Amino acid sequence: MAANSVEIDNVEESKVHVFSSSSELLEKLHEKWSSIEKQPYPAMYSSVYGGIILDPAMMVIPIDDHMVHRGHGVFDTAIILDGYIYELDGHLDRFLLSASRAKIESPFPKSTLQSIIIQLAAASNCKKGTLRYWLTAGPGDFLLTPSKGSKSAFYAIVIDEDFSQCKHGVKVITSTIPMKVPLFATSKNVNYLPNVLSKLEAEEKGAFASIWVDDDGFVAEGPNVNVGFVTRDKELILPFFDKILSGCTAKRLLELAPKLVENGQLKSVKVGNITVEDAKQADEMMYIGSTLPVLPIIEWDDKPIGDGKVGELTMALSDLVWDDMVAGPETHRLKVPYV
Repeated sequence: MAANSVEIDNVEESKVHVFSSSSELLEKLHEKWSSIEKQPYPAMYSSVYGGIILDPAMMVIPIDDHMVHRGHGVFDTAIILDGYIYELDGHLDRFLLSASRAKIESPFPKSTLQSIIIQLAAASNCKKGTLRYWLTAGPGDFLLTPSKGSKSAFYAIVIDEDFSQCKHGVKVITSTIPMKVPLFATSKNVNYLPNVLSKLEAEEKGAFASIWVDDDGFVAEGPNVNVGFVTRDKELILPFFDKILSGCTAKRLLELAPKLVENGQLKSVKVGNITVEDAKQADEMMYIGSTLPVLPIIEWDDKPIGDGKVGELTMALSDLVWDDMVAGPETHRLKVPYV
């Protein structure tokens, strides 16, 4: 036997099947999906295909797409609630800004992207779920950078999933995973390995998720959410967005929160730096994200926040955003024209 050869104990068990035709492969894929009781992905759009796909077996991305093998892609998310898409305009603005920073030119203008997403939601017949969409450098080769003449790609998918207003409190830890540098943290790109490791670290320690702290000792963000605090002086404060992702839900919360100032529940609302020491002395703490929309945090690094219970002001802020999602102005909610 040659020095570099590999001995296989059971040749038959190790033999790899070769699909003789596309129809055989498609049959195998349909077999896989037929065993799933509820289809989680009712519709997908692909600019590579040039249309909307309803067959889950065909909801695929080319292996030579630069997002797949180089991470050269950006994405964003919006929610569908009661047949409306929430904050799509703001999400698309951030989406295209991220694409510009990643040097990816969209194959469509913003208005066309919005039209595709609305038509996709309508074709899915999903009344409650999430929309995820990607812009990539596109398929064509396995080089480090896209070859000349290659075209960028746009993909989008509807995920049929249930979510509700979060009213329970969670525990968090300070992440030991290094946070992204501002160039990458402020863009919603697909390079989420630090985010994944940060969340896994928290789960391994019995916490829900983690908190990143920047090199200057200021609170930054969670692995895929923003974070906010209500101080002992009843001031709502969110960290500056200069080193972290500018959350669409967080920005909307900042627009809505002054209502609590008007009725005397909050003293003020602001964006600013907050040290870990000051943050841990806050009365209330929360995660802020699309499907939460506000999640109370009651313990950080094994120490209670405030009295260790879900805060009244956190829930009041949560109610503001949830009500806006359910019945807010149509400038923030697009009705899906289901057939």
